[in-house]
Amino acid sequence: MSGTTILKAQGLELWRGKKAVLRGFDLELTPGAVTVLLGRNGGGKSSFLRACLGLLPWRRGTLEVLGLDPRRRQRQVLEQVGYVPDVPDAYEWMKARELMRFLAPHYPSWDAAEAERCLERFHVPHDVPLAGLSRGQGALLMLAAALAPKPKLLLLDEPFAGLDAVAREEVLRALIGALGEGEERSVLCTTHDLDVAARIADRIAWLEDGRIREHGTLPEVLGATDDEELAGAPRRLAEKFLGVEMSSHA
Repeated sequence: MSGTTILKAQGLELWRGKKAVLRGFDLELTPGAVTVLLGRNGGGKSSFLRACLGLLPWRRGTLEVLGLDPRRRQRQVLEQVGYVPDVPDAYEWMKARELMRFLAPHYPSWDAAEAERCLERFHVPHDVPLAGLSRGQGALLMLAAALAPKPKLLLLDEPFAGLDAVAREEVLRALIGALGEGEERSVLCTTHDLDVAARIADRIAWLEDGRIREHGTLPEVLGATDDEELAGAPRRLAEKFLGVEMSSHA
């Protein structure tokens, strides 16, 4: 991936109906890093990911994904990007292996062994259709499907939204394990969950009023100089970005 732009947006203006959700939006991903796009619900995070996949047009600005314009080279982009939507996007009657067989022909780099390994590691039931899976199991199935082609870029859209505490922790641990396997992979994860951001982010981009207000490493964003200061990261993120005062025990 050396020399290739992973993802770069400049001056992006994106509308949803009659409302501008992004305006003057600038963001460039650091190769091999987990970047968390942090912001309030309805702030344009999901719309940006859809634009990255060529599914949503923008009015102004430029957007490159793996050096490609997703509007003009959508197929090439989709072949190289893994995507986990906020809600499982597949036929409800499909079981795990049926979904994998359905997706495989669409990805030149699809690795059937990797798909099977992810299903086993994430403990996704093989004999239950998507409609019968729990919210957490559905999220893990989508994560396995996104990892199977060994994508250069992984886009995660609120993967922990709507999960109970147990399922959230299970999905979070699965994601951290998958990202820690040594293969260089750039990740952009949207969330409004401050604890998730603090646990997985190499870099944080704060989205507010349609543009990136701050972007840097977690220590840079928090002004932290040691591990003790980082220990309270979720609380400090809430105070900094949301204007919410939380107790040190929150």
